Amino acid sequence: MATLINMRILFSSVPQHGHLLPLFPLARAFRERGHEVAVLTAAGMAPVIAAQGLGHLPAGPLPDVLFAEVARRTGADPAHAPTPDSVAEFFAGTRIDLTADEALAVAADFRPDLVVAEACDFVGPLVAAAMGAPVATLAFGPPMPPVFTDAMEAQARKRHDARGVAWEPRKWLLDTWPASMRADGWEELEGWSPLRPEAFREPGAKSVALPISERARVLVTFGTFFGDPAKLSPLLRELSTVDADVVVTLGLLSKAEEFEVDHERVTFVGFTPMEDLLDGVDVVVTHGGAGTTSAALMKGVPLVVLPQGADQFFQAERVAAAQVGIALDPPSQTPQALADAVRTVLADVHIRENVTSVAKEIAAMPDAHEVAATLEARL
Repeated sequence: MATLINMRILFSSVPQHGHLLPLFPLARAFRERGHEVAVLTAAGMAPVIAAQGLGHLPAGPLPDVLFAEVARRTGADPAHAPTPDSVAEFFAGTRIDLTADEALAVAADFRPDLVVAEACDFVGPLVAAAMGAPVATLAFGPPMPPVFTDAMEAQARKRHDARGVAWEPRKWLLDTWPASMRADGWEELEGWSPLRPEAFREPGAKSVALPISERARVLVTFGTFFGDPAKLSPLLRELSTVDADVVVTLGLLSKAEEFEVDHERVTFVGFTPMEDLLDGVDVVVTHGGAGTTSAALMKGVPLVVLPQGADQFFQAERVAAAQVGIALDPPSQTPQALADAVRTVLADVHIRENVTSVAKEIAAMPDAHEVAATLEARL
């Protein structure tokens, strides 16, 4: 669909798959509507962005450098032991300090008319404020508790003040989380717009064909960061006793041979778009990453969530509260507890009815092209 005015839309993200991938459907929609689109994130994410056919403005280091600097400054581990202070230091302190100069330099020629920043990105809003562009925040997963968001905003404000850049509130909130799965007391904020989530895909990529089976299928995916073979192997060995086919996604660094399991009972696949993996799946076992959780809900697949860190405990709590799956918090993440939870979910009609209802709710949310058109009108 053609538009009257070609605009420059800058998408900005923490350089990690779980943060970056949810931006792509809206980025593609703006590009397809005739706008110039670029993604602002670390150079190490270039292959992921190139596969989407999007422009890239590289700035700042990858998470390993950021985590090391946070540990040097504070001794904290925001990935595995998140606290408001450590999370704020990572996203709105250290990341701005190590990224802002380069981000402002590479964005100077682009001059965005709109910045779309994922909820944990504070570099994009700094660039937007410096260049007089409005900001739309793209949120994935349930809202973070105010104790976290307030701490991040306080750190970001300090960085704005230090650079003489006025703090500008984010103008619009694009929310991919289904309203029925929100906590009690949630209120719709001014500028709030729902946005239908999409399972990650790569345009033009060949689909993965998994073996056809008459048994139930369990998909185990702990994302790109939390899939430690030493931790997962005992869980997978017990899970393979369930009367189901078990398919496991590999993280970016792990290999199938590193897992001590019966490889005739467990099938491993490399990093694969969720869109290709969920068809025919009866239960998703996951760490509770926002993208994985949303993709399963969108497909109407119930979950067993074993949160490991970061924001995964928020997703796990909402999954359990909405009765669309089972959450196992530490120290309940034992192999036997996992196998029992999967058997329960496979047999529980009530859970399946609930997740089917949520899937219908998600399908009715405005898609990326509708939201892009709304933003065009507002601009």
